[in-house]
Amino acid sequence: MKTYPGATQKHSPFFDERPPGTEISLLVIHNISLPPGQFNTPGIEQLFTGTINPEDDPFYKEIAGLKVSAHCVIYRDGTIDQFVPFTQRAWHAGLSVYQGTPRCNDFAIGIEIEGTDYQPYTDAQYISLTGLTESIITAFPAITIGRIVGHNDIAFGRKTDPGAFFDWTRYRSALFLR
Repeated sequence: MKTYPGATQKHSPFFDERPPGTEISLLVIHNISLPPGQFNTPGIEQLFTGTINPEDDPFYKEIAGLKVSAHCVIYRDGTIDQFVPFTQRAWHAGLSVYQGTPRCNDFAIGIEIEGTDYQPYTDAQYISLTGLTESIITAFPAITIGRIVGHNDIAFGRKTDPGAFFDWTRYRSALFLR
């Protein structure tokens, strides 16, 4: 599966090929809001497509020019945009290590959820994340429920997302129960 049928396809220029022979075996959950703490803005799409205007918000001056992407973003209303095909390497994890293996972007799929570390995610987001995750696990069986992690788990001390308000128990217990 290169794309998720439930997502609107967008194009990020910030991806490349995975190393030859790499098995996709990790799912990384992130959060994002742009400007920080604000929802329903065009900032996320603009960041991932390289079109963010540094004049639109003071914070954008700090991040303009970043080359970052994720495979998918789940917005507060549960809609999903896909920016990078799953078979390609999105640039979401940065400096990262999982169980002693560095460069998690090589073997991971990155999902951003519109949110912050400091407030709950929506029911619609959990529903969309569950369906997306089930499709990913079906297409990439090396990703098991035990190989679904937060950005904080692979960039310990550098990242905190998806944050304490992400309900891991709710999410994991919902998988494959519908």
